[in-house]
Amino acid sequence: MFRQVTVEGTELIVQFDSDSEFDQINLIQPDGELFGQREVAAGSQQVSFDLGTAYAPGEYEIVALSGEETVGESSHSVQPNLGIIEMGIGRNQPEEMWDGPESETEEEAFVTLENQGTGPDAVTKLLFIGDVPYPSDDEGTNYVDDEDVSGIYDPESDSEVEQVIIAPGEQITLYSSRSPFAFVPGAGTSCSEESKTGEFELILETRVGGDRVTKTYRIQYSASQEPDNCEISISEA
Repeated sequence: MFRQVTVEGTELIVQFDSDSEFDQINLIQPDGELFGQREVAAGSQQVSFDLGTAYAPGEYEIVALSGEETVGESSHSVQPNLGIIEMGIGRNQPEEMWDGPESETEEEAFVTLENQGTGPDAVTKLLFIGDVPYPSDDEGTNYVDDEDVSGIYDPESDSEVEQVIIAPGEQITLYSSRSPFAFVPGAGTSCSEESKTGEFELILETRVGGDRVTKTYRIQYSASQEPDNCEISISEA
């Protein structure tokens, strides 16, 4: 009936033979409600549905109709599955950061993640909570900020962005925008005459399903009263 059903970017694409005997395809979402319908023009070989990043994850039904009669059905799972591959600090791995002044990139972090699922998702917040020099608070903002921010920096636009979309099968790198590894007086952890250890949680808030992707890291500070001389090392907890 259908040659292939795939998700590319944020679109679900249904492919079929040009001589297929149906004139409409409906997409039914997991709760049984109609997500959308597409007319099948004579000789066409595919239709697409824009899922966006506000869809309900789960099993979708693709229904082919000839007039009002159902002539074929198929199901396709649309479910993102984000995982954190690597996280690092600009001061330790400058080669992984965007091309910018070292004074800016060394205080920021990069996070590489992969979508191993079958549906798109969007990361809406990049948070560092715990024993980092300048952490986010539990509400997702930095200590000195009143605003609700994403914490995600986009080098192309040179600005903080509300979200970053990640397609199924895609691997991307996010950059922080709120200097979580800057030593700010009166906020978070500072350097001292003795070396210190602690833990922090990396949190990615996502749009589809409202899930959080988290990973805990150990952090160690070398002994120094000067932030510029303080070495930071991190490892997975």
